[in-house]
Amino acid sequence: MRNIATKILILIYLFISVTGFSQNKEYNPIETAVPSLTIAPDARSGGMGDVGAATTPDAYSQYWNPAKYAFATSKASLALSYTPWMRSVVNGISLLNAVGYYKPGTENNQALSASLRYFSIGDVYLADAQGEFISTVAPSELAVDIGYSRKLTETFSGSVVIRYLRANYSGIEDEDSSDGTFAADVAGYNESYINIGKSESLLGLGFNISNIGGKISNGGHNRESFIPANFRVGTSLMYPLDEKNSLTIAADLNKLLVPTPPVLRDGESMEDYRERVLEYEKMSSFKGIFKSFGDAPGGFSEEMKEITWALGIEYDYDSKFRLRTGYANENAMKGNRKYLTFGTGLKINAFQLDAAYILATNNSNPLDQTLRFSLAFDFEAIMKLLNK
Repeated sequence: MRNIATKILILIYLFISVTGFSQNKEYNPIETAVPSLTIAPDARSGGMGDVGAATTPDAYSQYWNPAKYAFATSKASLALSYTPWMRSVVNGISLLNAVGYYKPGTENNQALSASLRYFSIGDVYLADAQGEFISTVAPSELAVDIGYSRKLTETFSGSVVIRYLRANYSGIEDEDSSDGTFAADVAGYNESYINIGKSESLLGLGFNISNIGGKISNGGHNRESFIPANFRVGTSLMYPLDEKNSLTIAADLNKLLVPTPPVLRDGESMEDYRERVLEYEKMSSFKGIFKSFGDAPGGFSEEMKEITWALGIEYDYDSKFRLRTGYANENAMKGNRKYLTFGTGLKINAFQLDAAYILATNNSNPLDQTLRFSLAFDFEAIMKLLNK
């Protein structure tokens, strides 16, 4: 019993899901399940154009690059963030995130970390064909993960994360359409100092191969979809302006490790096209990762269009006050998300509060006017305050 409310939900959901097989060669985004995994959870990176592969370590590194935790200066930290999503389109969609880490031992060279992400699509009121109310459902996506990071050399660290994903769309198609799977991340981070003029600057280099795992049922259909496996690589440079002021410039490149959906070729029969679609749907996730580097229908040119890029800048005053801005770009053929970001941060003793705002640069972008908030707690600083 499909109804208007359900159809509206699906349409809204498609805004954040890169979906569907296409016969349009000018628009061919990549399809994934659990698309909320691609949403940046925190306001620090959110204010810098969604960069984070090589920025300095913070509590939110679990998402961007967990290997950075090994270089964190604090013994332990916990952070909470809230993102009301797509507010320019509809209310009620939000992402909640809790993340933290702890550095055991006395050598300050390793860290344990964990995070919880809960994405709510809000309450959906279901009705029958006559418009009579039936029930209320609350579709959601959940991710829980734990990680371990360790310094392998003086300047380089590595990390492994294990993640459990669950998507619950029960009620949307009058059936139990929840499903789950496991995934893993592998990341590396290098932090070193270089001389620029008379100043010693901090250079960061990092990568994160995330969400390597099984496929998952997407919305109760009789097929499984790829989860958003992703390769992120980035660099950052923190330049000290003087003893209390510094400026960080960072850049990230991202590519989904998911095969490109087939498109109808010139002169191809619908039967042959459907066979290729069926082959795509049956492809394993691991085969899809390797295939994703050279399967775009448009060849090398289209493969390059699948790479998104982002730039970010952060001004820091005495590690107490920060201003941020950035820009993120996705090719029009692959989703056309283009937006500016602005952010600020304030640290008072052991507490760090951050906020970020998205301003879309193209028309009809559902990301427009998205606001993020993050709050982090430094437990080592809290203990020092309590012991005074």
